[in-house]
Amino acid sequence: MKPTPSIPKAAFWMALSVTSFLGMSVAGRATTAELNVFQVLELRSVIGFLILLPLVLTSGGFAAMRTQRPLAHIARNVVHYSGQAAWLYALTLIPLAVLISIEFTTPIWTAILAVTFLGERLSRPKLAAVVLGLIGVVVIVRPGVGSVDPGHLVVLGAAVCFGISLVMVKSLTRTDSVVRIIFWMLIIQSVLGLVPALYVWRTPSLELWPWIVLIAFTGMSSHFCMARALTYADATVISPMDFLRVPLSALVGWLLYHEQIDAFTAGGALLILMGNLLNLQRKPVEPAEVAAS
Repeated sequence: MKPTPSIPKAAFWMALSVTSFLGMSVAGRATTAELNVFQVLELRSVIGFLILLPLVLTSGGFAAMRTQRPLAHIARNVVHYSGQAAWLYALTLIPLAVLISIEFTTPIWTAILAVTFLGERLSRPKLAAVVLGLIGVVVIVRPGVGSVDPGHLVVLGAAVCFGISLVMVKSLTRTDSVVRIIFWMLIIQSVLGLVPALYVWRTPSLELWPWIVLIAFTGMSSHFCMARALTYADATVISPMDFLRVPLSALVGWLLYHEQIDAFTAGGALLILMGNLLNLQRKPVEPAEVAAS
């Protein structure tokens, strides 16, 4: 039974989601300062699976996790794993607010890909959203004005990967549950990352383990809480709350890492967020799509 709509409850779950995303960013910085990105991703997947296990058992057990679309899961997770690796690597290169701003182009790439591969219609609001988002990226990256920061290109690649992944998730949600999609995500990505992780493996220091557990937990809780928020309110209500991640990331970056944000980054982020607001005129996002993306 679908919960009764409630803005306060939606805001509560979105506050937890935004807090989780910020915690994941800080934990990502802490873990990648000592460990290779591939090792961090492997630990995150394995620990994330242990966190998910009770939910799997209450959702019918391992028998209920069987899927008729293994190749679709594998393809989706190869792309998603690449995006996660790029996102974590970019976290070591550029300020938090810049990374989060460019990451918010993901819905724009999703819109383009959905038109191309799912046959969705490219409406005027959606087209305007794409144009604003692309202009926003150009304003932030400023190609032709000095050298382009490699971190900008890395996180842009991550956003494109996330967009491709989300289109694939939209297809998977037609046949598979949220728990099943996340279950296979953790299994497949653990296998994908095992060899690279072992190749660069370093024994984590004792002080680093709380950060490792935090990035694994927030990697799950951020999407779960957003999905819960979407059960209480439409995406048109939820997404503007999620946009708070941009200024809050700037604040966290300033407080913890003494990062400064220039006018170009602020202006580009504003254009990207405006594009996302226009993109909300599409049909509401399903909780399943968010939880598994």
